[in-house]
Amino acid sequence: MDYIDLHTHSTASDGTFRPSELVQKAKAEGVSVLAITDHDTVDGVEEAQTWGRLLGIEVIGGVELSVNYNNQEMHILGYHVDRKNPLLLEGLHKLRHYRDIRNPLMIERLQKMGISITLEEVEEMARGQIVGRPHFAQVLMRKGIVSSTAEAFERFLGAGQAAYVKKEKLTPQEGIELLKQAGAIPVLAHPIYLEKQEKESFSAILGELVSYGLRGIEAYYPEHSAEDVKKFVSLAQEHHLLITGGSDFHGSNKPKTRLGRIMYNGKPIPSSVTKKMKECLLNV
Repeated sequence: MDYIDLHTHSTASDGTFRPSELVQKAKAEGVSVLAITDHDTVDGVEEAQTWGRLLGIEVIGGVELSVNYNNQEMHILGYHVDRKNPLLLEGLHKLRHYRDIRNPLMIERLQKMGISITLEEVEEMARGQIVGRPHFAQVLMRKGIVSSTAEAFERFLGAGQAAYVKKEKLTPQEGIELLKQAGAIPVLAHPIYLEKQEKESFSAILGELVSYGLRGIEAYYPEHSAEDVKKFVSLAQEHHLLITGGSDFHGSNKPKTRLGRIMYNGKPIPSSVTKKMKECLLNV
């Protein structure tokens, strides 16, 4: 059985597998089409696609952007992105700059709570990759302050917790436009994470995003129930959107998530998903 996974993360952002290792893992799991969608960076795409060619796996270059929608965090995936597009690279650089401002503030808050931690320790944990909250969590685990990444987020790093610092984000319109400029297909990620909405209300949100250029919705996702999938597929059809899906694989940072295993009614994501995505590219 061939599997498709259109939402994965490598060490280029906050995953624990290098891009090459992620592709090798995909091969071992029977994944035939893999999208690498690191947060705010396309740095892992070239390596992943090189290994994809070696191992006979189609690797789609992608990225995941965080945007601010009415004070809620919303994620937009971009597929088949031109990783060398100067406008995209400039925009991603700006987002990483926001992150660079945020990290010292989080360190300061942890230190005020009596926790001995430095930014240098967190950067060392990141091993040259973009520093994110999972790296903070790993340092806290190493120091014995927490026993797991989940505990670190629950006690310190999650939204609303004492060390959390809100990250500056693009608006949905800015994020979608940035992806469009790079020739990418913008897709709303894991809609279940938005505040619970009645179908009519969520349909209005989709309508607004479509007006900015949204082309798809991630209906197949591990946290989506069968009822959720049915609702999001229906909304996608109503708004003439692509239907996509992915595991949001992060390696050991999300240990319960298995690469490629996004099932609905006992079946994996259908291959028609990637076929329709390619057709969409022809109509951009």
